[in-house]
Amino acid sequence: MIQRRKVIIGTLGVAAVATAAGCTASGSKGADGSTAWVEPVAETEQAAVPARVAMTPVSGTKDVSPANPIVVTAEEGTLKSVTVTSGKTRVSGAIQADGTWKSDDDLDYGKSYKVVATAADSKGVDSEHTSTFSTVKPANTAKVTFQANSMTALKNGKTYGVGQPVIIAFSRSVNKAAAEKAIEIETSPAVEGKFYWRDDKTVHWRPKKYWAAGTQIKVSVKAFGVKLGKTVYGAKNSSASFKIGRALIAISDNRTHMTKVYIDGKLVRSMKSSLGKGGYTTGANGQKINYWTAGGPHVVLTKERVHAMSSASYGVTDPNDPNFYAPKDIEYCARISYSGEFLHAAPWNGSLGRANLSHGCINLSTADAKWVYENFMLGDIVDVRNSPRDLEVWNGIGDWTVPFDKYGD
Repeated sequence: MIQRRKVIIGTLGVAAVATAAGCTASGSKGADGSTAWVEPVAETEQAAVPARVAMTPVSGTKDVSPANPIVVTAEEGTLKSVTVTSGKTRVSGAIQADGTWKSDDDLDYGKSYKVVATAADSKGVDSEHTSTFSTVKPANTAKVTFQANSMTALKNGKTYGVGQPVIIAFSRSVNKAAAEKAIEIETSPAVEGKFYWRDDKTVHWRPKKYWAAGTQIKVSVKAFGVKLGKTVYGAKNSSASFKIGRALIAISDNRTHMTKVYIDGKLVRSMKSSLGKGGYTTGANGQKINYWTAGGPHVVLTKERVHAMSSASYGVTDPNDPNFYAPKDIEYCARISYSGEFLHAAPWNGSLGRANLSHGCINLSTADAKWVYENFMLGDIVDVRNSPRDLEVWNGIGDWTVPFDKYGD
């Protein structure tokens, strides 16, 4: 019994060994025909693909515009974080949907910046990448202001008349073409418009015709970081908006001695007037002075409850000159030119509606002048007809005296 059991166990052991050898054999055989053992070949581990990072501006770049964003992109690997500093100042930014990092702060003029980016390679191992650059340091910067006219600032969000152009004033002389590229004007409804440079600091923009009542206007000057002249850059970006009210147009006729006011095309008031008497005199500095009210569309520039007027304001200072008159407070004044033309109360003028006797202003009764003061707004049109003298484009807002095809030439 015992011997038989041993034989059986021994046989099973051989079979088991054969089976185990069969599981690991490569199939090659020894000289005696038996199956030989072959060591398995280990798989070769792939090397990590290094992270590669591209930065804009490129490291070492100088005179970078501070308006340009910093952009960091992982060309290989995964971008994990970016830090941008200038001294103790940190520039904010964020990783975008496409995996790139982009700054969202404007930089400063004349500063050095350091960019430190962390990116992971294909194995997830982090590496650090750095870059430095500096921004342009301009010799001069130009600030921007928005004007209703050269005497009055434009009030953001306020309402103006249909003759009010966009007026942008730079604090320094600028390259006109570069400045125009930085200016964006949006209107609703949309209209075609053109630029007119009053000088190398001040630019106007107007549509072909008077604005339509209710028009909305937004003007932006994206000047920060922009080279506006040989040594001049924009100080900062600026914007303003205004709207157009009802369409008020006054027509003052030099021949009929009447001023008629139309609102949205409807005649609302007829006023007896007395315009400039005409003729010439010589001023204290030898300048030639005329006494006609200039012809053509004027724009209301200011309104004053009381304004002190005298002949000295336009150059007549000799008391013996028949055109001399001492300072006097005049009521209900609406200025329409820089040279001193107003609509105003003239209770002393007994020739309203019959003759032109003023020194160039449009004389009205006190009641009519009060109505003008209370109902006109800056930007409204006062169109003087049948005058032998034309309003110069620079004398107030004479923009509408120039045909649109010649405007800005």
